[in-house]
Amino acid sequence: MKNTKRNKTTILPILMIFMIINLPRRTCSVSVVQFIFGDSLSDVGNNNYLTRSLARASLPWYGIDFGNGMPNGRFTNGRTIADIVGDYMGLPRPPAFLDPSLNDDMILENGVNYASGGGGILNETSSLFIQRFSLSKQIELFQGTQEMIRMKIGPESADKFFSQARYVVCMGSNDYINNYLLPVYADSWTYTGDSFTNYVISTLDSQLRLLYALGARKVAFFGLGPMGCIPLQRLMSSDGNCRESTNKLSKGFNKAALQLLNNLTNILPNSSFVFGDAYDYFQDIIDQPGKTWFQ
Repeated sequence: MKNTKRNKTTILPILMIFMIINLPRRTCSVSVVQFIFGDSLSDVGNNNYLTRSLARASLPWYGIDFGNGMPNGRFTNGRTIADIVGDYMGLPRPPAFLDPSLNDDMILENGVNYASGGGGILNETSSLFIQRFSLSKQIELFQGTQEMIRMKIGPESADKFFSQARYVVCMGSNDYINNYLLPVYADSWTYTGDSFTNYVISTLDSQLRLLYALGARKVAFFGLGPMGCIPLQRLMSSDGNCRESTNKLSKGFNKAALQLLNNLTNILPNSSFVFGDAYDYFQDIIDQPGKTWFQ
């Protein structure tokens, strides 16, 4: 793995993403927190508070290997990717933005997780779920968080707090799975695969620039995994195997996202936009299902 300064964004497998924030394992200052933006891969409970949402992790098998074994808002049996990365770094787990107990002291100590199951880079993505937070909405909520912290500790201290924080963005799969690949959405018959990816990347460009303008300096963006291998896509294939046409979309998005992150790192002063390679990592899990991947 090659780590090049300023002229090339680092490509990292998921378990090595801790290197991007330049902190030794388990020794970070409590003043350094995470702000998480994402979809169901990172949601820690926001959608459970959206009472009209059709994407809620409230069924019995969610959480069976986490905490008390009951559903906790995570779309998984255990920890999310954001949990795993944060735990490995020794960073506190950010609570869900909609957690009723969230207050300014908790934000200063733990950060915030705005991730929402079904959320997409595009506002129109997953509209069939009725309620979910798109990336633009999540950034809007982050702006409200900033105002709260400025009132708490003052503008100068707040600017330092947000510039030292770590930012994780894990989004994009819903823009394909719950938008472009479903004919009920206008985007599915308005764009080709390549032009849709350009549309998504252009939107992401504006959103990441806004995060930078709001003080984000260390940003990790996770690329897409092999979307053609998820159960829904296999079900839609003729032989039950991975749909290569969908996996091709993942690869095209990842390539464009990496180019975008390279560009942002080069042109935005004191910034570090890092690409987390989810595709190869999850392909390895599919190819070697019996291996123990997370400890």
